[in-house]
Amino acid sequence: MLLVNHVHQAGNTPYRASHAIFIREGAEQAYDCINAIPTVLQLRSLSVRAFSADHWMLDAELCEGKVVEPVVHRLLSDSAVAYLQVHFAKRGCYAAHIDRA
Repeated sequence: MLLVNHVHQAGNTPYRASHAIFIREGAEQAYDCINAIPTVLQLRSLSVRAFSADHWMLDAELCEGKVVEPVVHRLLSDSAVAYLQVHFAKRGCYAAHIDRA
């Protein structure tokens, strides 16, 4: 396992951010799936943050991972929301980026 810094919010706003992420040794590609929540997200408390196309935070919600799917649908139902970012709530580590399919 490698611990590296990753710029996950590169927009030129006050929300610009980077944080530590862990990369499993031997990993060859990032998780990429449509209409599925990875198991690792389902097992943790999450902060789900909704951003506009110009990278301003519009909304956010704390939830348990086992109920994150309806939160994702609700936040993406707002047409002003361009994408979501998910953080593990306890330490705030960046976990995932969610786009519309």
